[in-house]
Amino acid sequence: MNPKVIITCAVTGAGDTVGKHPAIPVTPEQIANSALEAASAGAAIVHCHVREPETGKGVRNVDYYREVMERIRAKNTDVIINLTAGMGGDLMIGDGETPRNFDESNTDLVGPVERLLHVAELRPEICTLDCGSLNFGDSNSIVVQTPVQLREQARLIQSYGVKPEMEIFDSGNLWFAKQLVTEGLVSGIPMFQLCLGIPWGAPVNTQTMAYMVSQLPVDCVWAGFGIGRWQMPMAAQAMILGGHVRVGLEDNLYLDKGVYASNGSLTERATEIIRLLGAQVATPLEARSILGL
Repeated sequence: MNPKVIITCAVTGAGDTVGKHPAIPVTPEQIANSALEAASAGAAIVHCHVREPETGKGVRNVDYYREVMERIRAKNTDVIINLTAGMGGDLMIGDGETPRNFDESNTDLVGPVERLLHVAELRPEICTLDCGSLNFGDSNSIVVQTPVQLREQARLIQSYGVKPEMEIFDSGNLWFAKQLVTEGLVSGIPMFQLCLGIPWGAPVNTQTMAYMVSQLPVDCVWAGFGIGRWQMPMAAQAMILGGHVRVGLEDNLYLDKGVYASNGSLTERATEIIRLLGAQVATPLEARSILGL
């Protein structure tokens, strides 16, 4: 069991959750305030996407990321900021016999440099690196990250002096992430995030998490999470297996059945679980030491 557990709060994500919850953070101010709420509740890391304020849809706007970071830092200089780099790999193929007729309104495919513009300019301590392609749900949506693209993204992130959190959605993602480490494209202590329950990636259950942990390299740092109602069970599972945890509205909208969550309440629940299981919650300073930041 991990005796000192880092909590990451994934504040808002880019999914279609606006309208499914009464208070999804959408504007930069709302996202920053929700991140600060999570930090006050015990999160050492806040993982931030940004959304278009008028529509609530996920975007890659550098100015929105800048505002989020500035608002967080104006009130909290300790919490670790982790910016997503997951936007820019969405491909919606055409229906039926016309798969090449891409749905342009739901396709957002850009190259590694453009995908990382906000990371290059703002230099957060951590950014994500999604380590493979994935059928995303039951539609024609595919999230695209090729080995060539990923190697270049890893090289760029390394050159910016930012730590990549390698997002692992399936066992092949983990295989490739370890290859990035072997090739020297990841500096320092490797950091992995095991993402369970996203259709159609790795299923969310104890056996899958245990298997993926068994394949991790020695001397890495890892965290894990499950989506929806599996968020807290997987938080407990991750710390028991020696890892760290992630909670937040990006992955789960409810605190209890029928009770809407906030990022603060989800972080408080994770803190309670960690302490009841006999461990301690890491401060941002302790998290930096663990992660080698």
